[in-house]
Amino acid sequence: MTLGLFALAIFTVAYTMIARRLTTTVLTAPMVFIGFGYGIAQTGLLAPAAAESILHFVAEITLVLLLFLDAAQIDLGVLRKNHLWSLRMLVAGLPLAIVLGVLALWPLLPGWPLVAVALAASILAPTDAALGQAVVTNPIVPARSRRALTVESGLNDGLALPAVLLFASLTAQATGADGTQWLFFGARQLILGPLAGVIVGLIGGNILTRAHDRGLTSPSFEGIGAIALASAAYLGATEIGGNGFIAAFVAGLCFGNVVKGRCRFVYEFAESEGQLLAWGAFFLIGLALVPEAISHLSWRITAIILVSLLVVRPLAIWLSLAGTDASGATRIFFGWFGPRGLATALFALLIVQKIDRQYAEPVLTIAINAVWISALLHGLSAVPGAKWYAARIKKLGDCAETRPIAGSAKPLRTSQTPPILQEVAILQEVAILQETE
Repeated sequence: MTLGLFALAIFTVAYTMIARRLTTTVLTAPMVFIGFGYGIAQTGLLAPAAAESILHFVAEITLVLLLFLDAAQIDLGVLRKNHLWSLRMLVAGLPLAIVLGVLALWPLLPGWPLVAVALAASILAPTDAALGQAVVTNPIVPARSRRALTVESGLNDGLALPAVLLFASLTAQATGADGTQWLFFGARQLILGPLAGVIVGLIGGNILTRAHDRGLTSPSFEGIGAIALASAAYLGATEIGGNGFIAAFVAGLCFGNVVKGRCRFVYEFAESEGQLLAWGAFFLIGLALVPEAISHLSWRITAIILVSLLVVRPLAIWLSLAGTDASGATRIFFGWFGPRGLATALFALLIVQKIDRQYAEPVLTIAINAVWISALLHGLSAVPGAKWYAARIKKLGDCAETRPIAGSAKPLRTSQTPPILQEVAILQEVAILQETE
């Protein structure tokens, strides 16, 4: 095991040395680390069985922190007023993706109860910005479009989680796996989790704000406090019977809307420590889960994944943006660039031991194969897709995609600025404009 971890450390160092150059190619970090994990599994330097137990631990930490910090970056007032495309994709597109997913997957999963099909569709619905990094940091893609994809992918995993838990509960009930108990368990998770998140997020945000205003803390200590707050929301909800992941997401929303940009760590984590966590999770997925998932890959599972990527998501996004100022090219572009990543894998891991094995193993197999297939397809198409989209928008001339965003005359920062910090700058500019009105 030591030799395998040593290889991972050296590989990570080597990757960071050329990471910036790779962002201009079809190779993305998820592709690279999933592939490296799969390669290590074939060498035997690290046993997949041993890595799976580590994966559960890393996955939970990663999901808690990313749910909290992604949610903390969003100003709900600004989202409602200035992020129409993102809001439509979240409020209409995500539910449509689940509904259309059920309709598309049901014929491909014969004999499955409807709730189990809905569970699979819900796990395949959320998207991952990490797999679309080559798009959301590409300066040839219009600023408004990059922002819309960043906001949507940052929030849709937290919004999809209640549906995953609900359908997991109903699947357990339908298959007789302590159904009634599971139903009450699911209800407690969906009610007590948000309650714990609201309490922790509001109290924590107010404490940090007062400490910040009085000069009692500093950015480095605020970052430690934010991590501890995410952990407190997760553990507090778990202790009272709620869902810790939902609590972390809701706590992040409340915390972010109290501090309103005064905790810099919230916006910087995803570009530093968060990257390392995500890379580690993708490596462990490639090591512990991908070999087994590939061995069970069938034509039916391949069809499910391709239908989800090529039909369900594009159609859901197209319909959700109907009536907006988004062009047809934008709707096609958004529909394709919805890669499945950590949320899909982690949600599957979350429920796999809690439902009947008859459905748990196929759901996990579908989810893990969806992640690596999506990483491959979206990675290979990111650069050429961005060039195609930029050319189409250029032909439109003055259009909604090319106009200044968030009411600001300033252009969005270039790709030298991380996407999270771009988003912060946008929100700060909007806040200033709103204060002067």
